[in-house]
Amino acid sequence: MKLIIGNKSYSSWSLRPWLALSHAGIPFEERVIPLDQPTTGAEIAAVSGAGRVPVLVDGSLTVWDSLAICEYLAERFPEKALWPRDAAARAVARAVSAEMHSGFTALRSACPFKIRETIACAPSPEVQADVGRITAIWEDCRRRFGGGGPFLFGVFSIADAYYAPVVSRFRTYGISLGGAAAAWADAVWSLPAYERWRQGAAAESYSMARYGKP
Repeated sequence: MKLIIGNKSYSSWSLRPWLALSHAGIPFEERVIPLDQPTTGAEIAAVSGAGRVPVLVDGSLTVWDSLAICEYLAERFPEKALWPRDAAARAVARAVSAEMHSGFTALRSACPFKIRETIACAPSPEVQADVGRITAIWEDCRRRFGGGGPFLFGVFSIADAYYAPVVSRFRTYGISLGGAAAAWADAVWSLPAYERWRQGAAAESYSMARYGKP
């Protein structure tokens, strides 16, 4: 399998399936298409008509959209238990992942994913509302389903991969956490696979002008 991603410094959507694959130990080839470069559009168009990354290529099959990729991986490798095995936990894990996939636009807009940076930030009321909802999700999942380990549903799942970029956002913009939310965030940040992603980001030589420092 091949996973085609954007810059590790900026592409939160790419991080999600990359982390699921890497933490689960599923072999794959990685290809990075630098974003906001003169050839970016043509390179992405050559692998996906959607014009976005990430893209997973598995033989003759191409899967685009990060959540669709994660769902495909869960079905392709059932032994990896990328969704919780318990039906109720699995339903909640899918719901919170879908909420992350489609929501929290205030946080996304005001706090772009910049994993290499530290930026002073005074969150707007809208961003604070997103932060409150996100931390409430983390605390609720840990309370109801997290007894078997340090992650949202005990063992690592797609839900953890889906919220992993938010951990970086909170660190970048100095958004503090406490209690169960902080413990979960620390567990995800400490994953060896996440450390490898950060090392890859640190080694990148290209940047995105629209995400330059204010």
